[in-house]
Amino acid sequence: MITRARTAAWIFPLAALFAGPSPAAEGVTLLKDLTSVIMLLGVPCGQVVSAKRQTDTDHTATCRNGDRYRVFVSAQGRVVAQKL
Repeated sequence: MITRARTAAWIFPLAALFAGPSPAAEGVTLLKDLTSVIMLLGVPCGQVVSAKRQTDTDHTATCRNGDRYRVFVSAQGRVVAQKL
């Protein structure tokens, strides 16, 4: 069973993904962060090659294999990767 403390230990660093890095570093950093998030969630992707910010906590990511995912924070505060 995953405790709140263990969940918070990896959710809070992921929250930095949605805080938004500086515009100059945003592109590469966002792609790497989304790749890591999708991989941690166990979703097949390989590498994120493009992304579009919908809101501060909602992104559309396109993987190298062509799959597209909506990566967002749910109402329960969990990071979710939903295949589009």
